[in-house]
Amino acid sequence: MKKTILFILTLFISISTMGQTQLFRGKSSYTSDILYSFDGHYIYKGKSSYSSDILYSWDGKYVYKGRSSYSSDILYTWDGKYLYSGKSSYSSDIVLTFDGTYIYRGKSSYSSDILYTVKNGYVYRGKSNYTSDILYSVNGVLPIPMLIMMMQ
Repeated sequence: MKKTILFILTLFISISTMGQTQLFRGKSSYTSDILYSFDGHYIYKGKSSYSSDILYSWDGKYVYKGRSSYSSDILYTWDGKYLYSGKSSYSSDIVLTFDGTYIYRGKSSYSSDILYTVKNGYVYRGKSNYTSDILYSVNGVLPIPMLIMMMQ
């Protein structure tokens, strides 16, 4: 009987966290270090999946405030390379540039404007891949705009 209860409990925990990507503090994978969770559409505080803990929404192009999908609640627009402020595609509204490895300040590709390095499931401070510069660990697929929202 105890084994059956333990199995059901383990199965429930596995199913409830399936498909979620977590952002951890530093070079960690401990549950206690989960800062945010992402289910492909919503960012939640910590390890939560409760609708009351939704901070941001994502539809593949726009980042919305909270659980919204209204155009008035668009915080950022993503085109695969640039993150724009609000619902914009003007170069003057570019907040960040991503080239596949580096996140740059504004519309830049200068090494002096590198804010973060994203590599092998880690986010490093600046242009680095030193263990001592790891800010966050990611345990799955996380779109760059969602990563940025979690790091704010």
